[in-house]
Amino acid sequence: MLARDFSISPQRLWHAIATPRAPQIIDVRRREIYEQVPGLIPGAVWREPTALSGWIDTLNRDRPIIVTCKLGKELSQVIVSDLRGHGYDAAQLAGGQGAWSDAGLPLIDRATVDRLIPKRPSLWVTRRHPKIDRIACPWLIRRFIDPEARFVFVDPPYVSDAAANFGAIPFDIAGVEISHVGETCSFDTLLTMFGLANEPALARLALIVRGADTARHDLSAEAAGLHAISLGLSALAGDDDHGLLRQGFAVYDGLFAWARFAADEKHNWPVSTSGKAA
Repeated sequence: MLARDFSISPQRLWHAIATPRAPQIIDVRRREIYEQVPGLIPGAVWREPTALSGWIDTLNRDRPIIVTCKLGKELSQVIVSDLRGHGYDAAQLAGGQGAWSDAGLPLIDRATVDRLIPKRPSLWVTRRHPKIDRIACPWLIRRFIDPEARFVFVDPPYVSDAAANFGAIPFDIAGVEISHVGETCSFDTLLTMFGLANEPALARLALIVRGADTARHDLSAEAAGLHAISLGLSALAGDDDHGLLRQGFAVYDGLFAWARFAADEKHNWPVSTSGKAA
């Protein structure tokens, strides 16, 4: 399990985000400190540190838990110890958010989170039959912004009314905040809004998404492949938008892992010195 140790390093936590074993990240900084600092660890959910009994049952026992406070001192250590006593797979972030920031790791913009997502889980709405941008955006939201986010898909004329009537956040449709801007797509808009546009692997992924979604395959060698895979999955999915979302997430998990860990790796059939296949 990821959190078997009592503490994990910021780099190790970053490498676990957006993977199949991604942990639940619980921010237990005191409210006044939380509200003073502009950045949040991606995917973190703030909880009142002295009210563990009120939120412990909201945690998923099947996933590791990482608890972070300001500097990794008594707040996170007490809560981690208590969680472990209740049988949870919990660890603290060594050095807290201070160490995360000192390591230069990505933070999401707290003001944007608080404005768009005043309560969790958030609800998002877009057009039916997603293909590229409308799968990439939910992937980014679930992996980096709100891990419990919910998504609904309706016919295009009803997106605005659905957003108003159900308190949902509309995206990837004309006339809303989270949409295409110039030659960029909604995925780019989300990255900019939440302060993630400069993270190298996400920036590389954004180029692939943009190239695939806007028919600019010249932007990235991988764009044509994403376009083909996305349209193929959509053709197989029919009206099962949520099933397509689950399949699409695996594609984006793989692309992001490639961008982070394997982009420089070369692969070829072994060739002998004579030039013939070995």
